[in-house]
Amino acid sequence: MKHFLILALLLGGAAVVQAQPGSTGPTPTSPAGPTGVPIDGGASLLLAGGVAYGLRKLRARRAAR
Repeated sequence: MKHFLILALLLGGAAVVQAQPGSTGPTPTSPAGPTGVPIDGGASLLLAGGVAYGLRKLRARRAAR
């Protein structure tokens, strides 16, 4: 009975609560098209970091022998 009362209070309260009131701001417009994002710099840095990390691990493995 106690669980039913808690469930009824939660569901009843959910009908009253509003997360955000109505907006009075400007209406959004659709974008002209997708914008180009340069991934060249970031991808090359990640690749260089991966190569450096791999070489470091290989050198450490050879030194442990």
